[in-house]
Amino acid sequence: MELPKATPVREVEADQGFDLEAVSASLEPVILRGAVSDWPVVKAAKTSDTALHDYLSVFDRGAKVPVSVGSPANKGRVFYTEDFAGFNVERGTSSMTELLRRVKDHGGAEHPPLIYLASADVDECLPGFREQNDLDFGQYRPVISIWIGTRTRIAAHNDLPLNIACVAAGRRRFTLFPPDQIENLYVGPFETTPAGRPISLVDFANPDLDRYPRFTQAMAHARIAELEPGDAIFIPSMWWHHVEALGTFNILMNYWWRTVPAFLGTPQDVLNHAMMTLRDMPQEEKEIWRQLFDYYVFGESSAPRDHVPENIRGILSPVTEKSARQVRAFLVNRLNR
Repeated sequence: MELPKATPVREVEADQGFDLEAVSASLEPVILRGAVSDWPVVKAAKTSDTALHDYLSVFDRGAKVPVSVGSPANKGRVFYTEDFAGFNVERGTSSMTELLRRVKDHGGAEHPPLIYLASADVDECLPGFREQNDLDFGQYRPVISIWIGTRTRIAAHNDLPLNIACVAAGRRRFTLFPPDQIENLYVGPFETTPAGRPISLVDFANPDLDRYPRFTQAMAHARIAELEPGDAIFIPSMWWHHVEALGTFNILMNYWWRTVPAFLGTPQDVLNHAMMTLRDMPQEEKEIWRQLFDYYVFGESSAPRDHVPENIRGILSPVTEKSARQVRAFLVNRLNR
């Protein structure tokens, strides 16, 4: 069966800059074409792998970094072993010096080994690099990570923060899905995952439609983005994205940030606790809690408090940093009884 073709992601010309607030308000992914084309690392990457290696070496202080390595037989796919008892890569540490050398020396092979540095703090890996290669996030303080490797295929996953991913070297292909496609992506476990987030178990290069038949429906809603060095992509919160690094020497730098206050915490914690406390209750009891969540969380925010005197609303009031601390202290005290 032929899968539906993904819809190209909307793109804007961004070589003269872009409006971060306007981009982050988008409910769908956006390609920022040429957004980092003036970065020196991009210019080095466009020259040659050797020029790129030599440029990065200026900032290389031999930092120890986490590295995953795998056989050429993986074809770049970072995944589980066949029995799902472990992963198909070996994980360890390397000096940045050795990592860069190995990617340069082996990335151009017809069937390269998988060599992959994932989501490492760029300032720790390459001190001073961001002084020449960076985006201005104004009031926000994003988490900034770097990804370096040979050809890789990273299974579809999602992230809570907003994300701008910048292609500094190599090429990247993103296949993206709206959050509501979770049922059609056949997502794996929470605790054991090669990406730190639950991932789709579907092999996008060779999908087993007998085992994962609803993947066809997911592809009918998919978006596709092909990025060259100097391009970037905005990925909204919780959008699923499958990422392929297609060059011989691939570098991605990404910025994760949230526009809501940090004191609100992470919804993932709520989901985890809900699965442990609500999911296996009798259906009629779960329905009651669904109604409570709809009323207190997902419904009109003012409805549960309008009739309550303001001085005793407590957690019914809009959450502030002070009230968040008070409620957490209250909950901790209850747990410790």
